[in-house]
Amino acid sequence: MRIGVTVGLLHPAVWRDFAIEADQLGFESLWVPEHLVFTEDMARSPYPGGKPPVVPDAQLFDAPALLSAVAQATQNIKLGTYVYLFGLRHPFVSARAFATLDVLSGGRALVGVGAGWMKGEWDAVQLDFAGRGRRLDEALQVAKRLWTERVVTHHGEFYDFSGVYFEPKPVQKPHPPIIVGGTSKAALRRAARLGDGWVSMPGTLESLKPQLDLLNDLLRAEGRSRDSFQVTVSAFEMAGPEEIREWEALGVDRIIVRPYTRTSTAIDDLRRFAEEYGIRPGAD
Repeated sequence: MRIGVTVGLLHPAVWRDFAIEADQLGFESLWVPEHLVFTEDMARSPYPGGKPPVVPDAQLFDAPALLSAVAQATQNIKLGTYVYLFGLRHPFVSARAFATLDVLSGGRALVGVGAGWMKGEWDAVQLDFAGRGRRLDEALQVAKRLWTERVVTHHGEFYDFSGVYFEPKPVQKPHPPIIVGGTSKAALRRAARLGDGWVSMPGTLESLKPQLDLLNDLLRAEGRSRDSFQVTVSAFEMAGPEEIREWEALGVDRIIVRPYTRTSTAIDDLRRFAEEYGIRPGAD
């Protein structure tokens, strides 16, 4: 089982030190949250997990840029977004950001993406919130071509261009894994159709099993093999190391954990979790 860790809810001032410690302890991946802007009316948008976990004036960073800096201070840990609103930008911008991260990290980028839940964020950039799913689908298709083809021409619903070169290509081949987030059937279908994996919202064995069952059905319908598809769950309230076997029985490949409750003790909590769960460098 791969064990990743999120920096969500930590003060950004400790993200770099936290990432270095997670790398040295042997955690498989580090995941950072992403938004372009927050808006005053964000509480009116239906957040999938209930109340939005942040306040509107929380500090935001360009996630691939921040992870590129983290990459220079770490050696092995994979670096993922949890999740990047790929459709809010032109795919040239999104594809460039993750190609840069993958090159600078030596092939450690994980492209966690989602359609987004906050309508005001889409309104602020003057894009149609109702069309965000279709826009994301097309943006991902364009990015895959930019990452793998020498010259790209595309004529679609949202993007139209001819004869574009895109260099350098990412280190990972054919491209960094695209890990699609979301709880809706549309999001799960997107993961099965366009993604290299899926990442859940925070949940438990009981709450996430129906989504995992549906995902397996959708993968079969797409003719996709589970062997080449990464299933990631956010299990922030693990009952103990024995729970890992239960997740494995459900076909889960990676667990994202949050083994802290406050910034001031986060690194010590991370060390205790690693010891309890037997995480060590080179164990993956």
